[in-house]
Amino acid sequence: MQLAEDQRLDLVQIVPNAKPPVCKLMDYDKHRFEQSKREKEMRKNQKTVSLKEVQLSATIEENDVLVKARNAIKFLNAGDKVKVTIRFRGRQITHSEIGLKVMNDFAERTKDIAVVERRPLLEGRHMIMILAPKTEKNTKVERGAKPQQNEAATPQP
Repeated sequence: MQLAEDQRLDLVQIVPNAKPPVCKLMDYDKHRFEQSKREKEMRKNQKTVSLKEVQLSATIEENDVLVKARNAIKFLNAGDKVKVTIRFRGRQITHSEIGLKVMNDFAERTKDIAVVERRPLLEGRHMIMILAPKTEKNTKVERGAKPQQNEAATPQP
């Protein structure tokens, strides 16, 4: 305590339950200020991911799919997730496999920059699929998986 007073610092207990208790001489106000500054910087660097929606229909035409895929790619490049929905109207619900084909085609068109986070799932009259932008971690995993597939595909004498 005397050392702390002499140096005009605070005596802070680091591990109070230890025998003897571990203490440190520091300027506690400066420490709190730096800690709040670090937390503020971390909050500033955090990216909030929003969910954008693209609506398709079971009877959608080729050019319309291209436009919707282009919009989804724009959202994915911005770092947002994309929720792809198809609403079945009237008797379309009896042919939900057509909607599944449209969803799989859409996922295939965006596979270069997106990964399917949630497979197409029918919920009532809506089929929903969620796409997330590919991260560096995902691409490293894919790079590691591709050479193994090529080795297995080559015939051995």
